[in-house]
Amino acid sequence: MHRRTALSVSAALLAAAPLLSACSGGARPGTAAVVGGERITTSAVQAQVNDVRAAQNRAGEAAAQLLQSSPGLERVKLNRMLQTAVLERAAKDAGVTVSQRELEEFRDGQLQKAGSAERLEASALEQAQLAPGQMDADLRFRLLRDRLFAHYGSEEKALEQLGAAAKALHIEVNPRYGVWDAQQIVIGDQVTPWITQRSRPGQAPAGA
Repeated sequence: MHRRTALSVSAALLAAAPLLSACSGGARPGTAAVVGGERITTSAVQAQVNDVRAAQNRAGEAAAQLLQSSPGLERVKLNRMLQTAVLERAAKDAGVTVSQRELEEFRDGQLQKAGSAERLEASALEQAQLAPGQMDADLRFRLLRDRLFAHYGSEEKALEQLGAAAKALHIEVNPRYGVWDAQQIVIGDQVTPWITQRSRPGQAPAGA
């Protein structure tokens, strides 16, 4: 998968910082991933999944289809959390920001296109597996991503910086979700169990 494709997937996310808790190093029970020495908990991932499932169950006749069409939701949510951390790091390094006013204007534009808040929420749930409370974070991600690409003026340069940010964060992923590919900036299929990686002398952590 191309890195821009991975970063363009419309999946739910929350800002990375509130989902991270202090980590003294190494895998801990309840850890979904480690990002820059901080951990994303499995409960944080599950909370996002639960919000989407609750919204899907409220969708009336469409509920069954929505539930069936969104397998692997835990990986989707964790993947976007990690991509968010990478994007935020790359944007910070580049001095790229998104203001609250810009976010509100973008939201208003999306609302106008949809015609109503109900239609916008339904579309986000169906097409991007977003619960209503996750939509602003997704809008911020999209704005920041586009702003970063515009800042560098070329796709190649922006992807290079995103790749550097991903490597700098030394991301490790619990094999329950897959394995982190720092080059593609995406969680892929599991290759080597996390515990095996950490037990081999001299082997770098996944995503290093």
